[in-house]
Amino acid sequence: MQSPSMTPDPSSTGMDPKIVGLLCYLGWFITGIIFLVLEKNSRFVRFHAMQSIITFGAITVFLIVINIIPIIGLLISFLVPPLAFVLTIVLMLFAYQGRWFKLPVIGDIAEQQANRF
Repeated sequence: MQSPSMTPDPSSTGMDPKIVGLLCYLGWFITGIIFLVLEKNSRFVRFHAMQSIITFGAITVFLIVINIIPIIGLLISFLVPPLAFVLTIVLMLFAYQGRWFKLPVIGDIAEQQANRF
């Protein structure tokens, strides 16, 4: 794992890897998938793309499943989007700073999967 002061390796997209890392979170798992497919060189970008896919894919599935439950599901489905928005902003800021911020459990899985590509 890199320290926060080190600069990320260059991106094959031709853009600054910190900007690409930020963009991985912008469109939730959709932009994560796009940049995972496009990125060939940067482990930093692949990690953030994979973390975006896993995190926001799980949130999306959770929201779909929780909406099946009548009253409690409706209440929970109103709380999750604002929390997910805050999480998106935090992850975007860390990526823009060039930090390898790993979410608990998901970050380890994302790192393992990103290394496979």
